[in-house]
Amino acid sequence: MPDKIALVTGASRGLGAAFAEALARDHHVVAVARTTGALEELDDRIQASGGKATLAPMDVNVSDAMAQLCRSIFDRWGHVDTWVHTAIHAAPLSPAAHMDAKDWDKSVSTNVTATGKLIPMIEPLLALAPAGRAIFLDDPRGGQKFFGAYGATKAAQIAVAQSWQAEAAANGVQVHILTPSPMPTATRARFFPGEDRSGLASPSDEAARLLAKIS
Repeated sequence: MPDKIALVTGASRGLGAAFAEALARDHHVVAVARTTGALEELDDRIQASGGKATLAPMDVNVSDAMAQLCRSIFDRWGHVDTWVHTAIHAAPLSPAAHMDAKDWDKSVSTNVTATGKLIPMIEPLLALAPAGRAIFLDDPRGGQKFFGAYGATKAAQIAVAQSWQAEAAANGVQVHILTPSPMPTATRARFFPGEDRSGLASPSDEAARLLAKIS
């Protein structure tokens, strides 16, 4: 089993799954997502390539479950080398004056509140690694037409990550904020239905490119 441990929150599909598969080459991956079936498919692909994963089918919004997971990681491995946070709620596009209240609340909970609660749980695990690092993915939509809920809460998430980035060096933790190229993910399909996807970057290529930037 690799000595390195990677925690991927939002690992079931898209860029999160691609990061999990890329990291599994030299990490044991702890994959967190709500969709059990998609996690099992991810595990099959990781095992087929010779890697190892631990599946954690849970919602990042459930703080007690995430705290227990972090405790279990500490008890089993003692640290986390890499945390990739891709869990996101992509609310449907809507004029700001017509945003659905439930979508707004879920956007705030998943994109902002969960991030703010996870950082204090995971930073101690990263600090115990030889070179702990966290990775956040920016998607600058704040202020764009119809992106009110997603754009505002994604911007808030990145603002929290930027504050942590400025602070974390004192603990030896590196916080990276990266901007992926457009990819043919389910999230993008919700935002841009009918788009010609042939020219978009594959999630696996983007995961490799972004990891290479910070290696």
